[in-house]
Amino acid sequence: MPSHLFADRPAPQPPERGTVDALITQTRRLRGGVDAVRRDALVDEDDARLRWQRALCDLAVHQLDDLGAHLDQLRTGPAGQDTPPLTAEDACGTDGGDATLLSRVGSAEWNLLTDAVSWSEELYQIFGRPSAAGGMSLDELPTVVVDDDQALLTSMVTGALVDGRPIDGEFRIVRPDGRVRTLHMMGEPVLDAEGCTASMWAVLRDVSELRRSQRAVRESHDSLRRQRHIARTEHRLAVELQEAVLPPWRGSLRLPHGGPGALDIAAHYLPSSSRALIGGDWYDALALPDGASLLTVGDLTGHGVTATGAMAMLLGALRGMAVAGIGPGPLMGHLNQLLEQTVQPALGSAVCCRYEPALRRLTWSRAGHPAPLLFRDGTGRALTAPDGVLLGATRGTGYEQAVLTLHADDLLVLHTDGLTRQGAHDDGRRRLLGLAPLFDGGRTAQDCVRMIVEEFGEHEREDDACVLVARIGA
Repeated sequence: MPSHLFADRPAPQPPERGTVDALITQTRRLRGGVDAVRRDALVDEDDARLRWQRALCDLAVHQLDDLGAHLDQLRTGPAGQDTPPLTAEDACGTDGGDATLLSRVGSAEWNLLTDAVSWSEELYQIFGRPSAAGGMSLDELPTVVVDDDQALLTSMVTGALVDGRPIDGEFRIVRPDGRVRTLHMMGEPVLDAEGCTASMWAVLRDVSELRRSQRAVRESHDSLRRQRHIARTEHRLAVELQEAVLPPWRGSLRLPHGGPGALDIAAHYLPSSSRALIGGDWYDALALPDGASLLTVGDLTGHGVTATGAMAMLLGALRGMAVAGIGPGPLMGHLNQLLEQTVQPALGSAVCCRYEPALRRLTWSRAGHPAPLLFRDGTGRALTAPDGVLLGATRGTGYEQAVLTLHADDLLVLHTDGLTRQGAHDDGRRRLLGLAPLFDGGRTAQDCVRMIVEEFGEHEREDDACVLVARIGA
């Protein structure tokens, strides 16, 4: 509050009551709207973005509370005129939460000529000091200030008394009840007729809750930034791991490299629409030592480095067992056992095919995966699937095999369910089978993959997907 020694200054005119009432109404309405947003912003401790949003709402509510209380004081006048004095319990609240404006803003004046100290009732409440004890002198004030802030307070007071500088700074005090409060102090020296400092006045505001909200916003924002950085790093690692594990060939592949019945093979990986969800989908084609070929696609639950790491482990084991001569059915059983014993349990689906070109014989097994599609003479159908549950779902389960003789120019399509899972699963499969007339006429495997990607790749995709096409040679 301005000192009475400023006699040469005109007294400020109070604002019109109607104007203040209108501002109070607008502030309360805005505060209610922000509070509604805050209540709707349910805090998920694992979601840094939601924590940041909630912290911003809390900060806005504190600031609107302060604004509304300031306007209310403009309307009612200083405490003691139109409003009853507050008790210490009113000032700080029984739970140490937000206080009212009258407990958060107080004023003081220190007369250097008479050593008189004048504190407002609100300032006693801020300091938790009984008014009977009287206000604290400038020499006593540092005794309740935390050690780290005492030099700052001394500098502000010295600058005002010696150099005539205004005071504008913050420091922390320790109340008798042990609570630490942050005070914002604004004031200036008052000069006598000869230009000497006669007194100093100040307004002290308890900004503890405001600063706490600001810290919460900063901390939640930093947490969100760290979380995004970690997510970007994990995404990059997942992409690099996936690119390192999936087959190095691009375009088309021919297995084996010569002889009748050879396979013309092409494959493609389709990312999810968000491109942030790198999953555990894989495809692979491998020439085996006995002249047969391995065809496989699969999918593991989860996303990110964990999923791609598990996929790398599983695909490596699959390749090793296939090269060792283990058939598709027993191979699925071993993969199931391996997935059961991983540190981070997961579920997976897969289809594994062993193709013998001399006999054009296909031996295949599956684990909870869509059956391969066979296209012949302009029509398509799903192969009759042998029994086989998801990998990692049941301990010690067995997996059946199916055997099929293929014809020259037959087309096999293996895919993960992310390709056709766009609404109704059956609709996606029907659309894929509907491409049969386009696959006819000696199209290469690469041509067929391109047609599939054009049909399914441009749509919104919740999950990533893989597709592998193999055409049987003459």
